[in-house]
Amino acid sequence: MIAAEDLVALVRNYNPKTNANLIRAAYEYGARMHEGQVRHSGEPYFTHPVAVAAILTEQQLDDATIITALLHDTIEDTKSTYSEISRLFGPEVAMLVDGVTKLTNLQLSSSETKQAENFRKLFMAMSKDLRVILVKLADRLHNMRTIKAMRLEKQQQKARETMDIFAPLAGRMGMQWMREELEDLAFRVLNPEGRASIIRRFITLQKEAGDVIHRITSDMRAELEKEGIEAEVFGRAKKPYSIWRKMQEKEMGFSRLSDIYGFRVITRSDMDCYRALGVIHQRWRAVPERFKDYVSQPKSNGYRSIHTTVSGRDGKRVEVQIRTRQMHDVAETGVAAHWSYRDGVRSENPFAVDPVRWISSLTEQFDGEDDHDEFLEAVKLEMYTDQVFCFTPKGDVVKLPRGATPLDFAYAIHTRIGSACVGAKIDGLRVPLWTRMKNGQSVEIITAEGQTPQATWLDIATTGKAKTAIRRSLREANRERFVKLGRELARSAFENVGKKASDKALEKAARTLRLQGRETLLARLGSAEITAREVVQAVYPDLAPAKTGDVDLNRAVVGISEGQSFERAPCCQPLPGERIVGITHRGRGVIVHSIDCGSLAAFEDQPARWLDLQWAAGNHAPIYAVSLDMTIGNDAGVLGRICTLIGEQQANISDLKFEDRKPDFYRVLVDIELRDAEHLHSVTSALEAESDVASVERRRNPSLSAAKTAAE
Repeated sequence: MIAAEDLVALVRNYNPKTNANLIRAAYEYGARMHEGQVRHSGEPYFTHPVAVAAILTEQQLDDATIITALLHDTIEDTKSTYSEISRLFGPEVAMLVDGVTKLTNLQLSSSETKQAENFRKLFMAMSKDLRVILVKLADRLHNMRTIKAMRLEKQQQKARETMDIFAPLAGRMGMQWMREELEDLAFRVLNPEGRASIIRRFITLQKEAGDVIHRITSDMRAELEKEGIEAEVFGRAKKPYSIWRKMQEKEMGFSRLSDIYGFRVITRSDMDCYRALGVIHQRWRAVPERFKDYVSQPKSNGYRSIHTTVSGRDGKRVEVQIRTRQMHDVAETGVAAHWSYRDGVRSENPFAVDPVRWISSLTEQFDGEDDHDEFLEAVKLEMYTDQVFCFTPKGDVVKLPRGATPLDFAYAIHTRIGSACVGAKIDGLRVPLWTRMKNGQSVEIITAEGQTPQATWLDIATTGKAKTAIRRSLREANRERFVKLGRELARSAFENVGKKASDKALEKAARTLRLQGRETLLARLGSAEITAREVVQAVYPDLAPAKTGDVDLNRAVVGISEGQSFERAPCCQPLPGERIVGITHRGRGVIVHSIDCGSLAAFEDQPARWLDLQWAAGNHAPIYAVSLDMTIGNDAGVLGRICTLIGEQQANISDLKFEDRKPDFYRVLVDIELRDAEHLHSVTSALEAESDVASVERRRNPSLSAAKTAAE
């Protein structure tokens, strides 16, 4: 464990005016509060807060942040209190420690609805003081570095949470080094074999090609020196997870992957950045469409750099980043650069972004979301994507996520322009609204009076802001009709349990389901976004139809050994009442297939893995998902009537996706939860009798599991 004086020395290296006595006092207080506590590894618990503080010194952060790191678990895990920390170390530190404590209590990997609520709280905490997130990220980084001491199940949960939330958040804040390390540490837990294979291939490549990094950096330095450009040149192999992700995205093997090396050129001035770019492009062949100029068009988190990819020795592609020292400091610490100290004063880095303005730009588009799933979708869209920079006809820059369309561009300018959009021109040429935009393009939006958002736009838009505005407009347009339909569904559902759907009951249901009011509840019910059963259960949980049936869910299949787990095959989605067989799998238990499933052909030569199974007799719970491929008329109210039909058959819609949209018909894929094969027949019969339903087929897809299971 780092001693108090060593920690003070780390801070003093970049901040000679640090309040060393206060840091020492926080160190002693934290050690006293955590005395007797141990980590999973058996080490004293206080080694963790000290390590978190040391990580934050690498980003040259202020005294308050370092002290917060030392105390960040005291309120949560010791007898320490907010008021005591405020009295001893000041209200600023107390507020930061309290903020970290609240973030620690958020279960970010829980169910989707709760996860969305916790994301809201996370963004609220960020908006108050971004240093809370900086401490939490350093806390997660040290926990991931020492994760082997945890039990395997906990390792998996923490690694998945890190990969899904904390690593992308670090990247969005501009802390790319932390994102890469978090991803790689999580990758080590989630796919150790994949990571090991990447490292083995790297070792083999080094033996065959020698030290490529040393050769290329030497060549770059020599070329820059010839032109009188003072610059530092560094090279490195990319992280195993970065390479793995690229292999998955491009669907190619390691041997065919080219740009697995990255190089960084750090110059004295902006002008030298462009001079260095010219030298590199003269010496090596530039790869088309792999050039990005974040110097003239910086990212919203302050990141500036020139990116280019060139063909180096032996035709190997390498990525080169060119930036100044000030740009490099921001690229290393991202938004955290705002609090960086140098020589005892707050660093005056001109590229450091104002954290208040940054977090405001990130959260303003989420304020209008009242739906949990949509909020979560919007957050993840913004966190997980890179950016493209396009221009208005007047030359103003619009920043959008990669893959954005002219529709996103229109909504980014103003919601009114997006809603009235009828077409777009890119670089003077008329293009469809679903066109994916590229860096540097000029976009002109064509509008018309009377135009309103179309349902198909939800498939075209990619940004959270555009999707939110489109959904809101569609809800308002159909609201009256959905409210009327929802009122009828609610009346019928309440009468089934001997109650009335009074305004008071509906208001209570809205509060329980966390909706804005009775009208919103009815609109959601009418549009099949919630079910009548959920509404009744929100008011009368004991009277609502139970989800479970007579058959024990854990014993729904007969023929499986005691303690052996089973799951339905996604390829054929077998239902009670159908003939079934089981295939044993290491680590997965038994996978249950329909007897006529096409995937079973892959196991014909492995008879030892087959089990003769049958469904248990009795009433099964309506929990078995089946996918229906439907073609329906494109007319007002058709989808609502179909959802009502399915609901009348006591089947719940768990998912609905549009596969194809034409002027006169829709193709939709509907996932419904059923009891058994007879229940499926009742639903399909009711749908086939509907005049606006052209066809209904059960969707089965052997490719979902054939390749995966055959390899085991």
